[in-house]
Amino acid sequence: MKTIILAAMASVFVAGSAMAGTPLVDKRQNGQAHRIYNGVQNGQLTFRETGQLLRGHARIHRKEWQYKSDGLVTPGERVKLFRMQTRQDRRIFRKKHN
Repeated sequence: MKTIILAAMASVFVAGSAMAGTPLVDKRQNGQAHRIYNGVQNGQLTFRETGQLLRGHARIHRKEWQYKSDGLVTPGERVKLFRMQTRQDRRIFRKKHN
């Protein structure tokens, strides 16, 4: 009986995390983090600019986890994440090229 309950709980957990997957958001976040890191290494970003960009990066990450918390990221939530990342892309570009 215990193994059936554990198997059911495991299948629900796996299905919930699969539905909440956001591989494109994760890939874009990773790319943005690399761009920030490269800007620091090249000297294109100051300490203050880096802090601002990292706070924006963390804000998007928190929002993604908030959307994932119920087990499903809706299309509307994906659009919001995409827009947040687009704004962050612009910020990174502007701060690296000022």
